[in-house]
Amino acid sequence: MEHFDLLVIGSGPAGRRAAVQGAKLGKSVMVIENRLRLGGVSVHTGTIPSKTLRETVLNLSGWRERGFYGLSYRVKKDIEGKDLGARLRMTLNHEIEVLEHQFARNGVRTFGGMARFLDTNRVCVTAHDGDETVFGFDHAVIAVGTTPYRPPHIPFNDHSVLDSDSLVSEPRVPRSLTVVGAGVIGIEYATIFSALDVPVTIIEPKETILDFIDREIVEEFTHELRQRGMTIRFGAKVEKVEVDEQGWAVSTLADGRRIRTDMLLYAAGRSGATEGLGLENCGIVPSDRGRLKVDPVTFQTNVRNIYAAGDVIGFPSLASTSMEQGRIAALHACGAPMPPAPQFFPYGIYAVPEISTVGLTEQEVRNQGIPYENGIARFRETSRGHIMGLESGMMKMIFSLETRKLLGVHIVGEGATELIHIGQAVLNLGGTLDYFVENAFNYPTLAEAYKIAALDAWNRMPHNVPVANIE
Repeated sequence: MEHFDLLVIGSGPAGRRAAVQGAKLGKSVMVIENRLRLGGVSVHTGTIPSKTLRETVLNLSGWRERGFYGLSYRVKKDIEGKDLGARLRMTLNHEIEVLEHQFARNGVRTFGGMARFLDTNRVCVTAHDGDETVFGFDHAVIAVGTTPYRPPHIPFNDHSVLDSDSLVSEPRVPRSLTVVGAGVIGIEYATIFSALDVPVTIIEPKETILDFIDREIVEEFTHELRQRGMTIRFGAKVEKVEVDEQGWAVSTLADGRRIRTDMLLYAAGRSGATEGLGLENCGIVPSDRGRLKVDPVTFQTNVRNIYAAGDVIGFPSLASTSMEQGRIAALHACGAPMPPAPQFFPYGIYAVPEISTVGLTEQEVRNQGIPYENGIARFRETSRGHIMGLESGMMKMIFSLETRKLLGVHIVGEGATELIHIGQAVLNLGGTLDYFVENAFNYPTLAEAYKIAALDAWNRMPHNVPVANIE
């Protein structure tokens, strides 16, 4: 039986970062991956495919140029599933090659198969050909990710009724689309297909969406979706889904309404991919959705030498935070010092348009009783926005009235997930409104929105501290 200092189950963002960190600390590391190729959910069915699909759609549809050339403008007239799939395969292969090279140069071993814990220091791995191999370990990191939640009453057939995994495995362009669930995944795919001029209906049982995002940003976002023809049914519960004789999906809502579309994407939640891991053999009990509970600082489970990181532990379920969780878990397991985690991290939603946020929302600021002022900038107010033909997009900044410190940045629009990092840096470094007002930004850029929003807030703030270069 081979024995390793660190055994990692899963090769997604959390698993790969944990493995590489352990190897850089001089430990022997083995990564177990159940898929035929490395990469985990992130590379094969999650982050990379969805963002690649988004970029492909925006390029082929000419979406970014329609502000100038009109709504009928397209780079490619007839966009088909094969157009979307070609770029997906190229990107996936590149990501896997990069990961394989990273593991090779850091001395990380890999093994293909399904891992099952035998006890707190051994796993049995069933390879794809059925052979079983037992590995011993000092510490383990569970980074298996999640799978789409597939309730038994939904007739999935992976053609007209799909989950997010089957959607990207064989992408096609439907004539119409219903999306059940207005979480991050549902919203991303709904807006991506809407950019292809596919009629889209979103069904969400709650009265609100994206509750962790600033309400003003969500209102701006939903207004834009409705303006371009998307139908959003809030407070609507799907009672039944059927496939009719033409193969179309028919959704029956609790209030009796029926929605018939060529394709239905069921995106109402995900479950931790912990089934079959043999967690009962080492004393770990997952939640009813397969999630694992961990120490929020060390990422240890209730079994001290077994850690968990990434989507399998739940919110925020971001590739970026999963990487940090895996790294911190490996540092703790290897007895290395752990740097303090930053207070704020950015959240990105790759919808069309993008949403990105960092820091406190206006609701959170109010709840904490902090006197504050907002500043708003519209992308169309920037010269770069005019050049790009942007008609929408906004940035909202929140500042403390007492300290002038930046409290939060919230963006919806083109490039939001890139722009947010300026606000992230200033926020984590304790910067104030004065930074944005007194510093020069490249011109013309969308980043100028930071100065515009800061000046908008300054105009309504008490002027008890002089500020230079006010425009």
